[in-house]
Amino acid sequence: MDVLYTLRRKHIVSTKSINDYDCLHEGSSLCCISVKNIVAFTTRTELEDTVGRTYGSHVYVSDLNTPWHSHRVTSKCGTVLALEWDAPGERLLIATDGGDISIWTPREHVLNIWTCIGHNSFHGEAIIGAAFFHNGRKISIIAEKRDSVVYSEKMTHVKFSPSVRGFGGGAGEGCIVMTGTGMVGGILLPKEAGAKIITAAESLAATRVTLSIVDISYGKNGQFVVAVSNGDVCRVQCYRVSVKYADDRLHISSQALPSFFLQSFKSNGPGGKVTGLKFVTREDADSLVVCANTVHGGVVEVWQLTERPVSLHRVFQPPPDPFKTVAWQFECSYSTNSPITCVTSCKQALTTYVPPPSYVMIVTNDATLHCLYRDSLKLVGTRSIASAWQEDTIKHQRLSTKITHMDLTWLGCALALVDSHGQVYVVKVPPILEPGVGMTVNVASGLLEYCLVTGTDSWDVLVSIQLSIVDAITDRITDNFNRQPLSVQQFYYAGHLALRTSLARLTQNGQTKVADLTSLLMLHSVSTAFTSLLRPSDLSSHDKGPAESLAALLNDNLTDVDKVLLHLEGKEFTVEPSTLQSLQQLIQWTADLALNILARLPEQYKSTTSELGRDIKAVNTLRQLLVIIRVWGLLRSTCLPMFVRSAENLDVLALLFKLLSKLVQTHELDDTLIDECCLLPSQVMIPQMNPTTPIVCIASPALAYQSFPMQLEYGVEPECLVFEPDQNILEGCLATDQNVDTLRHIYLGKQPYLVKQCCRCGGKAQVQVSTRTAPIRAWDQRWLRSCRCGGTWRIHKNC
Repeated sequence: MDVLYTLRRKHIVSTKSINDYDCLHEGSSLCCISVKNIVAFTTRTELEDTVGRTYGSHVYVSDLNTPWHSHRVTSKCGTVLALEWDAPGERLLIATDGGDISIWTPREHVLNIWTCIGHNSFHGEAIIGAAFFHNGRKISIIAEKRDSVVYSEKMTHVKFSPSVRGFGGGAGEGCIVMTGTGMVGGILLPKEAGAKIITAAESLAATRVTLSIVDISYGKNGQFVVAVSNGDVCRVQCYRVSVKYADDRLHISSQALPSFFLQSFKSNGPGGKVTGLKFVTREDADSLVVCANTVHGGVVEVWQLTERPVSLHRVFQPPPDPFKTVAWQFECSYSTNSPITCVTSCKQALTTYVPPPSYVMIVTNDATLHCLYRDSLKLVGTRSIASAWQEDTIKHQRLSTKITHMDLTWLGCALALVDSHGQVYVVKVPPILEPGVGMTVNVASGLLEYCLVTGTDSWDVLVSIQLSIVDAITDRITDNFNRQPLSVQQFYYAGHLALRTSLARLTQNGQTKVADLTSLLMLHSVSTAFTSLLRPSDLSSHDKGPAESLAALLNDNLTDVDKVLLHLEGKEFTVEPSTLQSLQQLIQWTADLALNILARLPEQYKSTTSELGRDIKAVNTLRQLLVIIRVWGLLRSTCLPMFVRSAENLDVLALLFKLLSKLVQTHELDDTLIDECCLLPSQVMIPQMNPTTPIVCIASPALAYQSFPMQLEYGVEPECLVFEPDQNILEGCLATDQNVDTLRHIYLGKQPYLVKQCCRCGGKAQVQVSTRTAPIRAWDQRWLRSCRCGGTWRIHKNC
């Protein structure tokens, strides 16, 4: 385990002695990581506050790839005691010690603008635990078929019931909360905007009891299993909680399950105090990890819920099937010399192994991280978090580092910890997919394919990959993808390209491939957008639309675009002129891409600098788009792409179609085609394509040149991580240093004041769009939730 980076506050970085206001910044900070690898954490004062004027409880979020850009969600007067993400990573639950519960979501999916979509208050109740309702969707890797190539054989949908069923049996959206007085509350979010939320509250047990520690897991039948303790007595109580929706009301019921006392304190030894409860995974209610402290240190125990037959005396004539009951069984324990401050485990079981492989992570009072296997609590490794501070940092801060909370990523390859000052530490963790095996090609490709199918973010896997095996992983993923059924390839095509782009972006030599894959992804999106505007004139021919007819026609090796038009039905390609004008920038980008591919063919003849010209599928897609653009130009000439030509009578579209057709027909590049492509820059100006953008982030080629742990600071972009990919500019190309909208392909200026920027690839896009025709609205909606690479958007201002 290696500490990847530490994220420090400014007042601690700049202070060389004990700060008079230091005690005002300390508190029990929390952290929670979403499936998108967005970490939410709490601080006692605002990050910019150095004198403690903003004492309270403040919630921030940041992308683990750009953690220095931290954005405040909200501030509370009370102390935040519960912080939870929902399964899709779109909603954040915040609960305080005063009973205030609020659910937040990013407005228009922008990371630094948040809005509250639900609020409720259980007055006077301290919320000590919370969990969102399960949506009933769960995908796991089949343990016996991990090496299978086909996705449908390797991964399966595990049968899992939603926590709450709404109208029609669909999964309800909401959360369950636990209070310190033994009350369980439920909140159901309405489907319609503006409607009131539905709430309910019941006692967890027959009588209300004081609770201090709680953990909640999901049962396969849609029920919750809740483990609680009051901390003072080493007893753990468990309950089964059911939440039902009927007659526009929530109904909560609770049933007591077997309880147990810790094995380590059953003798006459010193008493202990329970300090942590954690189910091994959220969806495995049969395994529970319990942490307790004594005067001699800390202890960790794992308990398993098992079935036991009840033996009866032979006089009672037992039935053929013996009666069974469930009981908690002690499995193993682990001791530490220092008291335990916090504990966590894996969020989900990646495979169908029983019991699921999982880590148990604990941190002791001396800021030492212990990583344990769930089976027998075997020690994987230890790491001192306090030693992550640089030597020039004040000695007081290094010695008083107190970790208050931690959370694993959804794939379990990275761990985020937060200390009492709200400072974040990120540690790389060995993959749990194969315990005892590092990040090999087999493990990494399996995890990345799991990300492709489930939509889980892969950042923690990417930063754990050694650069020497990136190409081997890419080849493995590409080969496996090409062996999938055609329908599966079509469904995951865009995600597959984005995944390969993320891998290529890790290496210095992979930036050319990043440009090719990004252009290929955008070409696929433009083709989908253009062909969706075509309508068949014959309503009976649903099996073959205009796009399929055009693709079949282009197989006849026609090189004259005007002759192709003679075989087309004009009505099928008719689009409103106003719509065509709004698509002009996408039309221009398509023509510019064709120009760049052909102009780079002479370079490709000498060396494989670009692979787009070798992709026959991409070239054929370009040919189809050029034909569609040609037809649309007859309807509205102003929508045609603009070219700077050496001769006014040069038909650039016809020339591009002819050269691309020759490229498809020849298996090897011949001298005639190369000569024609060499003349192309003298006939028409080749515009510069900017598919790669500079970025300051963790997952970049600059990471390989850093010494760990990296010392980062809130609000300050580290100069050591600045990476600007080399632009492979053609000789005679029309170059520019202006920023380009990576989605709409329009110039934004040299330093645009306000843009949306991706936290992963650094791509920029307009915040407000003036043209709002239906196709452009559909185009914008395609990229609303995330960037083309799958990264999260944030608003960036140039001050």
